[in-house]
Amino acid sequence: MGLAIDASCDLPQEFLQKHRVAIMPITVRLDSEVFMDARNPAEIQRFIDRRLGSRSHSAETEPCPVEEVQKLFLEKLVLEQDCVFCLTITATRSPINENVNKASFAILKNYRQVREKAGVPGPFMMRVVDTGNVFTGAAPAVCEAARLIAANESPSTIRERLVHIASHSYGYMLPRDLIHLRNRIKKRGDRSVSLLSAMVGTALDIKPILRCFRGETSPVGKVRGFDQGAEALFGYVARRVRAGLMVPVVCISYGGDLEVLPHLPGYTELRQACAECGVELMEAPMSITGMVNVGEGAVTVGFAAEEHEAEF
Repeated sequence: MGLAIDASCDLPQEFLQKHRVAIMPITVRLDSEVFMDARNPAEIQRFIDRRLGSRSHSAETEPCPVEEVQKLFLEKLVLEQDCVFCLTITATRSPINENVNKASFAILKNYRQVREKAGVPGPFMMRVVDTGNVFTGAAPAVCEAARLIAANESPSTIRERLVHIASHSYGYMLPRDLIHLRNRIKKRGDRSVSLLSAMVGTALDIKPILRCFRGETSPVGKVRGFDQGAEALFGYVARRVRAGLMVPVVCISYGGDLEVLPHLPGYTELRQACAECGVELMEAPMSITGMVNVGEGAVTVGFAAEEHEAEF
């Protein structure tokens, strides 16, 4: 059994390599340049080094099309695995989930002759799971999938568990540049941050803390200044860690160099809480797509827990 995710699911490169996670890439067009967002560390660093996230208001992002999903599966994955769990970011934010579901019809129709030609016996299955989240909010379901595959659980058991974890996954984001964020979400028809809120927030240095849960994104708190926002967010996550998580993982992504994270207020407390509770703290660079859409320097945090109210 194997795993496939789309590039905007923020997870560390070490994890992706260890579990041989296939990446469905996203094409990013910025002015005259084209970036292939496939969670390639060198490509992400090239984007960061050139500070392109700060001028990406007009960038266009194109999730992996149906034909490319079919190609990935029929030329590679159906030959390497008997069952692939394909986890995508929420269908309310991207057409990637729809593209994968459409591709699955052709994949399941044509895999037999591909496998027979290569001398690979037996049937092939693929299961598509909408994580209902974005960025690191998709990480808990992916991590749980890797654990269950390693434990050799049945496909039906794994899928049932992943749907449950996805419905209890929380993704939080603290942006730096509200005007950039507002311009990008307006382009997608989203109204999570209004123009007035962005202008007032920028003038007064007030940052919203946004939450994605079950496909819906909304502000759940606001703070004065990015550093105070980081301290509030990390402190909140530390309390949730101590209250108990459904998957012993907290994943954090940053829209820039990861060396910044340990210096943010509240990060040491979060790291201590995770160590005390046996929770793995994973750090990942934000995808190029993420930096284009929410701006450089944003922080996202994802974990899975019993349903609760945000307290900021």
